[in-house]
Amino acid sequence: MKHKKIWFWLLQVLGWGFIAVINGFGKAFSVPDLSKTYIFLEATSFFISGIIATLIIRKFLIKQLDFNQIQKREIKIVLITLFYGSVILFFLLTFLSTASYFIVHKKWVQVSALAFVSTLVNSVIFILFWLLFYLTIKITRQFRANKIKRIELENSLKESQLNMLIGQINPHFMFNSLNNIRALMLEDVTKSREMITRLSDMLRYSLTKNQLHKIPINEELEMVENYIALSKIQLENRLEYKEYIDTSLLNIEIPPMLIQMLIENAVKHGVSNLPNGGLILLEILKKENQLIIRVCNSGKLISNTNSTKIGLENIKKRLFLLFKDKATFSLSEKDNTVVAMIKIPLQNY
Repeated sequence: MKHKKIWFWLLQVLGWGFIAVINGFGKAFSVPDLSKTYIFLEATSFFISGIIATLIIRKFLIKQLDFNQIQKREIKIVLITLFYGSVILFFLLTFLSTASYFIVHKKWVQVSALAFVSTLVNSVIFILFWLLFYLTIKITRQFRANKIKRIELENSLKESQLNMLIGQINPHFMFNSLNNIRALMLEDVTKSREMITRLSDMLRYSLTKNQLHKIPINEELEMVENYIALSKIQLENRLEYKEYIDTSLLNIEIPPMLIQMLIENAVKHGVSNLPNGGLILLEILKKENQLIIRVCNSGKLISNTNSTKIGLENIKKRLFLLFKDKATFSLSEKDNTVVAMIKIPLQNY
């Protein structure tokens, strides 16, 4: 960030300084009778006006413009910026050059209509070229940043897939599920077949969907449903699961395995450790234009479990790569209940 600021100011000083010097030499040769002091002051005024005007429009562009896309809104914003930037530069140039003349000659200069029009046209031209130069650099840098971000995301997803195969859908869970299904066959063959299908769906999901950047919430919930059903073979009535979901959000896309990781963490490190079991509550809702994903489970927060840290760090990393600091993840405990919550601004969709 500091490196970018240095380059910005260097280009600002060199660019407007060069134009101011050229303007000064032009005045000196075209109007030989002009005072050198006035020419110097006017060139300085030109330099200051350019810096101030472009700082104002730069701040506006950073706040209003999305450099990741070029649509009608962005074109409209650039045109508005060109108009107001030209007006600002025009008034600054007129005021400062007039003031410079007064300082040197102790009287106000009579400015002709042609001079006004010439200053206005020059203001438009200078702001237009500044905008083209600035936007070209900004969009090029944004493109490179997005490219790096995509590479990081792909690497993270590969790492996430490996973590998922080793630590998420781990051999321990698979062996437990297979042993539980084998025992279940002695009691209920039909249900055993259903559980085998669910386990198969989970494995297929982990190998295919996890390679994608985002998937719809309703597809992720199928994974959660399978996981809960398989966990209930062992925990039976000790595991109570409830969900409250805003159905209007089911098509919203989120990183794969996101909710499943939270649910598995709640089962492994929460409910399964309680002699009498407990409740897992999944809530997906919209609040203040944010997508809220909240998983609450009975139990206490265990901070020294390595497997827990791997899963939670996985979540934080992927949220950051996809949404930067716009998305948040928190884990807390209150009244013997652990609450994991993810917030993602809906304007990202």
